[in-house]
Order: sequence, then structure tokens, then C-alpha cells
Amino acid sequence: MPLSPLDHDRRYGELDHVMRAYLGQPADDTPDTPGQALTAYLRRTWHQRPWALAVAERQLRDYADNPPGRLRLRLGEFYAVPDVGLPQDGIQRWLYCIADHIKHSIETGEVPPPATPVTHWEWHARFPELGQFLGGWFSQDMPDEFDGHDAAVQDYRGSADPQLVAQLVGELHELLALDLDESDYALAIAELGMEVDAPAPYSPSGWLALVAERLATPRTDYGPPASEM
Repeated sequence: MPLSPLDHDRRYGELDHVMRAYLGQPADDTPDTPGQALTAYLRRTWHQRPWALAVAERQLRDYADNPPGRLRLRLGEFYAVPDVGLPQDGIQRWLYCIADHIKHSIETGEVPPPATPVTHWEWHARFPELGQFLGGWFSQDMPDEFDGHDAAVQDYRGSADPQLVAQLVGELHELLALDLDESDYALAIAELGMEVDAPAPYSPSGWLALVAERLATPRTDYGPPASEM
């Protein structure tokens, strides 16, 4: 039978994080140099969850040492490595290569320097609530669901937990602090799930700043009038 969620996380939870970092990216790691996807994973994981690196290194080696055999394949009790563009006989060698780079990073303390996200995975790992906000409220269906951008922002504010709203405001300020070109801000919000243009006359960064300001303004909801209480 397929793995339970608990068994999956025990055996492959952090391995799965590493593999997700490669979605849409080439598995171009060499014994001397980690590729772009692994560099992004190392940069973000060192910053947010440094303890998880040792777990990833162990799970990668365990999987490479014991690839799923016919019985586990038939029962579904295994983790399916996504297609990363490598031949099947090259997967094991690649997993060892990734594990070696992670081990080297842990033992030497070599951490990729801070940088603007370079992969889809890294954008969402760095700005998780902004990804939820843009992908959930500003998909291509937004014009059919709301009267405009302001209405979508207010719907998010009215339905999201205040702590998540505060987290989003922080992520908006962090994104704006990257001081990107407007074309790069447009690419960033597209990576994070926004499928509509910023409203005229705002540039992408101008609209993000406006959203941050509005969400940071305290709500003036004082409850129903006294006659209704």
C-alpha cells in the first residue's frame, strides 16, 4: 500500500524539498560545483531551517543506497524522484553528488551569499504568504470574481488571519527592499502566481507598495452600532 504521510516524511520529507527545488531546473550539478537549483536550496535552507540540511544529506544517501526494488514499486511504498532530465542509470550518481555538496556545505560552513531568488522554488520558499496572496487572489479569474484589485485586496484582508496579513506586509517590504528593476518586479510577481497586470497607473513595485500600505493600516471595524448590540 502507498506510504502514509508519517512514513513519507520520516523517510523522504526533506528529500522531497530538495527535489522540488529542481522543478523546472536542470540537474546540472557536477562534483566540483553545485548547480543553480541546489545553490538556491542551500541558500534558503541555511537561512530558514539549517538543521534540515543534515536530514536532507542522510535521506539522499539512504535513497541512493537503497533504490526502490520491484516489490516496493508494485506496492507503491516508495518516493518517485521527479524527472530531472537525467537517464535512469544516472540518477543514483546524481543523488550522491547532491549529498556530497550538502555535506561539504555543512562541514565547512560555506553558505551561498544572500541574493535575489533565482528559481521558482526559491521565490515561493522566501515569500510563502505573498505567493498565497498573489496566486489565490490575482489569478486570471480575478476580474470575474472581484470588481477590481482593491476589492481583491480587501477580500484577502477580511478572510485571512491577522497574523498572516502581518506576515504578508513584511514579505512585501522585503521584496521591495530588493530594489529590482520594474521588469524584474513584473517577473517576480508572475513567479509568485500573479496572472493579471498591476492596475493602472501603477508600476508593479508601486502597486506592491500601495498594497503594503493599505494592509498595514489598522482596520476601523468597531463592530455593529449600539442599537444592534
